[in-house]
Amino acid sequence: MNKQKGKKALIKRGVAILALIVAIYLLNVFADHPKAVEWYYSEGLYPFICHILHPVFNLFPFSFGDVLYLVIIVYLIYAFIRLIAHCIKKRFMQAGLLATGVGIGVFAGVLMFYLFWGLNYFRPSAGERLNLRDSTYTKTELQKVTTILIDSANASRARVTPADLRRGNDSIYKTAVRAVVKLSGTSAEFSTYSPAVKPSLLTPLLNYISTSGYYNPFTGEAQINYQMPVFNRPFVACHEMSHQMGYGAEDEANFVGFLASSRSDDKLLRYSAYNVALNEFMHTMRYTDTVVFKQLKTRISPAVLADFKEERLYWLSYQNKLNTFTSIFYDNFLKVNNQPQGLDTYNRMVLLIMAMYKSK
Repeated sequence: MNKQKGKKALIKRGVAILALIVAIYLLNVFADHPKAVEWYYSEGLYPFICHILHPVFNLFPFSFGDVLYLVIIVYLIYAFIRLIAHCIKKRFMQAGLLATGVGIGVFAGVLMFYLFWGLNYFRPSAGERLNLRDSTYTKTELQKVTTILIDSANASRARVTPADLRRGNDSIYKTAVRAVVKLSGTSAEFSTYSPAVKPSLLTPLLNYISTSGYYNPFTGEAQINYQMPVFNRPFVACHEMSHQMGYGAEDEANFVGFLASSRSDDKLLRYSAYNVALNEFMHTMRYTDTVVFKQLKTRISPAVLADFKEERLYWLSYQNKLNTFTSIFYDNFLKVNNQPQGLDTYNRMVLLIMAMYKSK
């Protein structure tokens, strides 16, 4: 390669990287103003993006985002091998061009992440937007709502038939979509844009990193682990489609997923909602008062307890060192994106459900 041309190409790529860094910095400055994010992004640009991305990628019967991730991973492995080869052969100009090319791709990906969806992490909280800002509760109030959820889980589980537990994934996805669409008709805060959910092609990997589903911010696709216990799948589908609505924080997506599933007429979907909510409340109750926790546990029906055990054993069967690494990575990812509690954010749905029941 001509050295002069190589130097010019390196300079251009360096300028491109600098421009991308400046753009990301400006977005971070913008993210420090939640009301502006809500007005100009979450209620402005983001719905426009959804109206383009969702109908387009809904045309694919498979997860296009999964394929995209696989292609990127393969390319990064190839690029790393090529970079090592260039360095060994002392082709430093080519190595520099390859490294800066990858750098442009990485920074462009970060910019796209925030523009396509990630800025939703920085909008005002769902508690503020839904007028559920009461984040305090007494032990007595927690016990009361937990008891209500136990009774709801017991009753809804009793209505679930063996046929419901053998239901195919396509049926579960369609039911979850109907529930989300129904919720969207109750308030502008739950507006949705061509919602859909797909089985993830990466499900075997998701098992080993203890992931029940994920949202692809680049394609707007909601994907779930299609192998986990069937009674968990409907709620997870609603959770991931809540991300499509623009709910970034995990506790908020859990709460909106709970609202959609618990208000559904479908027996399995309703039970799925109460199963997850009760599980979270019982975890909170255990750390609040172990005596009351043990008393409440005796109130839970054997069928619900059996489902809790099935879910626990399912994820334990895939426990490994990779799970520990990915948990640390995702915990830090959440903290960087306006969720200082990290993975504990998921359990904070308890605060929103408590506030909802107290408001009634």
